[in-house]
Amino acid sequence: MSTDLHMDINLLVINVGNSRIAMGVFLGGELKYVRRVAVDQREDLEGVIAETWGQMTDLEEADVAGASVNPAVADVVAKAVFRATGKTVQWVGKDIDLPMKVLTEKPAETGVDRVCVLAAAYEQMQKACVVVDAGTAITVNLCNDAGEFLGGAITPGATMMLDMLHDNTASLPAVTLVVPSGAIGKNTQEAMLQGVYYGARGIVKELVENYATELGIWPDLICTGGDAETLFGGWELVHAISPDLVLYGIGLAYTNHHIKHGT
Repeated sequence: MSTDLHMDINLLVINVGNSRIAMGVFLGGELKYVRRVAVDQREDLEGVIAETWGQMTDLEEADVAGASVNPAVADVVAKAVFRATGKTVQWVGKDIDLPMKVLTEKPAETGVDRVCVLAAAYEQMQKACVVVDAGTAITVNLCNDAGEFLGGAITPGATMMLDMLHDNTASLPAVTLVVPSGAIGKNTQEAMLQGVYYGARGIVKELVENYATELGIWPDLICTGGDAETLFGGWELVHAISPDLVLYGIGLAYTNHHIKHGT
């Protein structure tokens, strides 16, 4: 999937997640210089922001837009951005309108990252689609042919599932997420990986099938997030894997907002 915006903008985009902070810059509408910083290893965050910001040519006209599901870290990021760039972060859902209509019971409580990734996918597909964002949690979200966010599901992420098995049992070991070999675990570590890997795929498949029944059509499935390639790479159900979809969605929200408001 393309991550281009059809506008000539200079924009630093930042997504503050539970485990990672991702950032990149749009130059002439193209997303470049994507960087990721672990939330618990952000000692040089200001330096990474400054370096990424410095990739743009017209800094006077440049802006910073962000999305966050982690308020405490978002505050740290906002201060680091101001020190590094002199700019104030424009947050999606607060300073910037959401990039698509949200039809959940409480739109203000729907995660802005969920809305951003789905809006980005719809911008490319222009039809009903499902986006799986595989990070700390796995979210599975659906929009209709009109580009409206209908809702979705949230389940523990793969690493969280593995950690829970280790933390809440006496004998199960700590296991790092990798693609398992074969379908039958021959030892404890393999068995844990099989359960989590195929469990995640099973959850997604069941949800997409139910969404298709609700919609009356089969929606395209797009995957994003840090674990997307590991969990869903090569799966015939997947139309595309786009690891930076949330950054594209933030850029889309920024451009749509400023076009709408003439700023």
